[in-house]
Amino acid sequence: MSGSGSKPSIGFIGVGFMGHGMAKNIVEAGYALTVMAHRNRAPVEDLIGRGAKEAKTPREIAEASDIVFLCVTGSPQVRAVTEGENGLAAAGRTLTIVDCSTSDPSVTVPLAESLAARNITLLDAPLGRTPKDAWEGTLDVMIGGAAEDVARVRPVIDTFAQRVIHTGQTGTGHTMKLLNNFLSMGYGALYAEALMLGAKAGLSAETFHSVIAGGRMDCGFYQTFMQYVVGRDRNAHKFTLNNALKDTAYLNAFAVAQGAANPLAAAVRNSYAQAVGAGRGDDFVPMLADFIAEANGVKRAE
Repeated sequence: MSGSGSKPSIGFIGVGFMGHGMAKNIVEAGYALTVMAHRNRAPVEDLIGRGAKEAKTPREIAEASDIVFLCVTGSPQVRAVTEGENGLAAAGRTLTIVDCSTSDPSVTVPLAESLAARNITLLDAPLGRTPKDAWEGTLDVMIGGAAEDVARVRPVIDTFAQRVIHTGQTGTGHTMKLLNNFLSMGYGALYAEALMLGAKAGLSAETFHSVIAGGRMDCGFYQTFMQYVVGRDRNAHKFTLNNALKDTAYLNAFAVAQGAANPLAAAVRNSYAQAVGAGRGDDFVPMLADFIAEANGVKRAE
């Protein structure tokens, strides 16, 4: 191991909404950390101030690291940073990559096989909960891979997670994450449509919320969704409609690959596809309620 003492050196690619907090917890736990900037330099500067070093390419990250965490947009970006020019694999080192992105399992599994031939272990460890939890070290992690590989990276994951579930072989973590997001994005589509129908009947969002909150249909996702709808807190649930569409599209592709009928998932995907197609992709998920309302002639008062 190239880290100080018995601790492995860690690389981190993707210090965005989720990754910034995760990386902060890793470096503050005493791990040697190397990070890479993408668009926004602010998180990188913050992490450097906490003791991290900066690399310019994934290859440089691999050269400085024993374990590399990825928290990027999805499968195309994972492939680019692993197998692309100056990618992680180009360093030619034995390496463990932990993909915390929400990726397509039909890409993850063959990629893991391809990387294994180059002495690189790929684990899929997608995340549950929010950027606030990433910062506070209370994320949920679903991790796929061999038990001994999971055990090797577990101490690092424990710096930013409160709950870690070993789902099985590589690829099962990403599959479980897609199912998790199918449920949550499905709820988002249901809430948006129910709120619109209520508005048609003269029921305000506040009245709707006063009935559902505290009842059996209340949950954490509902609370952050309604924190925007009722409280107009734009930052209550920072997950974009673009990402919601990506994840529901991945699930639909998985269903097609399995030859399975999935009418509900297809309908959920289309709710997000309509909003993204109308130019709302950078909006956050609770703002789907505004789009569905407007598409049906309901104008919500600010």
